[in-house]
Amino acid sequence: MRKELELEVVQSSGNVFADIGLPDAAELDTKARLCATINAIAARRALTQTALAALLGINQPKVSALQHFKLEGFSVERLMGFLVALGHDVEIVVKAKPRTRSARIAVKAA
Repeated sequence: MRKELELEVVQSSGNVFADIGLPDAAELDTKARLCATINAIAARRALTQTALAALLGINQPKVSALQHFKLEGFSVERLMGFLVALGHDVEIVVKAKPRTRSARIAVKAA
């Protein structure tokens, strides 16, 4: 007979890095979302890695790292600067949190 596997389903917090217990989860999530936005803009414009590198003022291997979400060498500030270099506004809004949840950092691409 075949034994059925019992799986426990756990609802995500919305931050996969926090869900797996990484210490800098908020920063990692912010970097990943900023990078995803950069990659989406590059794809929409059909930019080659060389063309994107020229626009961002970095070399092609760093663009490759961005496109593969290898973000260890990139700060949140630098990623925001890349978005500005691509002609996008970056807005930071600080507001009081609802009492029903803990404070968080969120990135939303428009």
